[in-house]
Amino acid sequence: MDIDQEHEKKLRKAKDTSQLVYILQAVSFVIGFTFIAAVVINYIKRDELENTWLESHNRWQMRTFWFSLLWSVIGFITLIVFIGWFILVANAIWVIYRIVRGWINLSEDKEMYQK
Repeated sequence: MDIDQEHEKKLRKAKDTSQLVYILQAVSFVIGFTFIAAVVINYIKRDELENTWLESHNRWQMRTFWFSLLWSVIGFITLIVFIGWFILVANAIWVIYRIVRGWINLSEDKEMYQK
């Protein structure tokens, strides 16, 4: 196997892993802990994706997790003043948007951030 084929094989496996993370993020709406499993995978695979177009997906996925966690905490804290419901719903819509947009770009072999 030549170098180009080996590189393509690694990218294909990395793309499959990125797709798995999007799946885990989506499933988290039913089974919450899969969101944590997804971000753990992101951190484990982070070095392998460095300097590839998939690095942007990894960053996108990690940021989705951390910002969602932040807004979830704020939403739960503010539930007693009712505004928390709006924050939690907005957060859920935002996470769905991030999963869908990321998954579409991944399927089209596009980076998440334009250079």
